[in-house]
Amino acid sequence: MATTTNIKEVARLAGVSLGTVSNVLNQPERVSEATRKRVLDAIAELGYVRNDSARQLRAGRSRQIAIVVLDVTNPFFTDVVRGAENAAEEQGVMVVVCNSGEDADRERRHLDLLEEQRVRGVLITPVDDAPDSRLEKLINRGTPVVLVDRGSGWRDRCSVAVNDVLGGRLAGEHLIAGGHRRIAFVGGPMSIQQVTDRHQGVKLALEGAGDLEGAELTTVTTPTLTVASGRAAAAQMADMPDAGRPTAVFCANDLIALGVLQELTRRGVRVPADMAIVGYDDIEFAAAATVPLSSVRQPREQLGRTATQLLLEEIESGGRHEHRHVVFQPDLVIRASSHIET
Repeated sequence: MATTTNIKEVARLAGVSLGTVSNVLNQPERVSEATRKRVLDAIAELGYVRNDSARQLRAGRSRQIAIVVLDVTNPFFTDVVRGAENAAEEQGVMVVVCNSGEDADRERRHLDLLEEQRVRGVLITPVDDAPDSRLEKLINRGTPVVLVDRGSGWRDRCSVAVNDVLGGRLAGEHLIAGGHRRIAFVGGPMSIQQVTDRHQGVKLALEGAGDLEGAELTTVTTPTLTVASGRAAAAQMADMPDAGRPTAVFCANDLIALGVLQELTRRGVRVPADMAIVGYDDIEFAAAATVPLSSVRQPREQLGRTATQLLLEEIESGGRHEHRHVVFQPDLVIRASSHIET
């Protein structure tokens, strides 16, 4: 079993005090060149590695921030984390990634551990959009928090989000312009604000289109935003009577849309001739699908980068930070899943 060398062994081998070793590590200019060389030689011989995290904790500071995401397997959050890491790395800060798995209890456990580790700040996409006592407790104790992919109705935190109502409206208007009147919205749970906003957007598109004969919005609520949930939803729609079956589907994210596409293809339903599909997020897999997916694109990496910049600004502000709420605008990328070449 490997053993860990400590600072006392370094001091003993170098023949100096613990304070001298500490000075060599933290304030080398205070130590003579000869003494500094003896200490560094001892460090090299023993293979000593300083415990930087312990030093930071003793000082009450850390070079770590954390990001808590809903689903680490979702490529959307992978890109958000990448943007956060890039922005943090530029400032010499490390990002700890936590996965709540859309579980509120698990999210609270993560927050407890992060507070124990004294991370300098937390980026989070919360499971529930209602004010959370654990999150409020973290903020009240002086740990900055920035909401990611969430709008903020609170003044005590920054937020970075996308206008998801507009995104849903763009998808709905595109499908209506393509001649579709029976449209399904697939996604859930509705407790997730983005899902609710995207659903609201497609409703507004139908309402704004005027008196369309036969216009109908069918809502298929899913328990998760996963490929498996998309497959189950597609099976449910495919089994509907012909007269009431939707001719187009707007999905709350691209994973749902990929599941819908898989199941419809398996059943011989033609996309888009029999049923058009539009997803949301425009992850890399959307363009690479068997039938390339139309999708509402949001700036995933920019969300993570901007949220991190806001968090680091607040950390360094010394309590003089003015909270900001940044909202990005989405755009629609049209591909073969919702567009028939004429």
